[in-house]
Amino acid sequence: MWWRFRKHKVALVSGAIVLLIYLVALFAEFLAPALPDAHARDYLYAPPQKLGLRVETEAGSRWQLHVNGYTVFMNREALRREFTLNPDHIIPVRFFAKGAPYKLWGIFEMERRLIGPVDPSEPFYVFGADRLGRDILSRVIYGTRVSMSIGLVGVFLSLVLGVLLGGISGYFGGPVDEIIQRIIEFLRSIPTIPLWMGLAAAIPRTWSPLQVYFAITVILSLVGWTGLARVVRGRFFSLKTEDFIISARLNGSSQLRIIIKHMVPSFMSHIIASVTLSIPAMIISETSLSFLGIGLRPPVVSWGVLLQEAQNIRSVSAAPWLLMVPAFCVIIAVLTMNFLGDGLRDAADPYNT
Repeated sequence: MWWRFRKHKVALVSGAIVLLIYLVALFAEFLAPALPDAHARDYLYAPPQKLGLRVETEAGSRWQLHVNGYTVFMNREALRREFTLNPDHIIPVRFFAKGAPYKLWGIFEMERRLIGPVDPSEPFYVFGADRLGRDILSRVIYGTRVSMSIGLVGVFLSLVLGVLLGGISGYFGGPVDEIIQRIIEFLRSIPTIPLWMGLAAAIPRTWSPLQVYFAITVILSLVGWTGLARVVRGRFFSLKTEDFIISARLNGSSQLRIIIKHMVPSFMSHIIASVTLSIPAMIISETSLSFLGIGLRPPVVSWGVLLQEAQNIRSVSAAPWLLMVPAFCVIIAVLTMNFLGDGLRDAADPYNT
């Protein structure tokens, strides 16, 4: 399987990108230049700053990682402040710069960050700022942890439900199979968005962000297990008459042991490919729910929450980075996960030459 997977160059590159995305999620506190809720009222809707490597001075040019500061102009017709980059205002930037204190993984107290301004009081908005002057880059990095982890946790729960119920349905057959299949058909017949909205509306508004996070994960899992259950049921129907299954039954193995020890491992490669292809669907589902305002809510930061905050005319016209940056992250994550899943599926297919 690994030999075949290595020949799939797109899947190999996508796997490296997916690994990088999860590393960003793992070290979000260290990689983010600022805290996700840190705001500055002097830089509302500040545009993105471009990182530069050379500084031109009267004495000549020199190497210096930097960004340019802002010149603020008050637009009295639009009644808002407008920012332009000032090439004469040089803000030095360095790696492992000091910033606001934070706790890495909620355990280790630290001040150093991967990159930041030498003077923490200076503005540093590589991807721009939002309506409260919060750094979009930092919020996107923190949102990576929530959005990508929902995909993993949701797919894990869907995997457990799909393998368990699909296995029971395919192994025992009869009335048990009929009941489970009718439940699956009922769930698949309901339009997805109305079902999400109905389940999400049942979440009390008084719940904490952590409770809402787990509730949304469970909602996505309750909807996402049906496809895998159908596949597992079909494989169990074909496997339960194989010689090695009959031999295990004659040797006195329990039904649970036959399912877990013999049947599930025989198509584990297919399950891995199905799980990889299911994670993008979970990410899109969380993003859709949060964008519609019925999923995760502030102060939780996810890609869907960031997109939900950008759904107004001013954001699209005057601050397009509020929409483009999180949308680009969703597109990259979904595409790479799909390419990785395609590569795993092709590598796991014994008939693929």
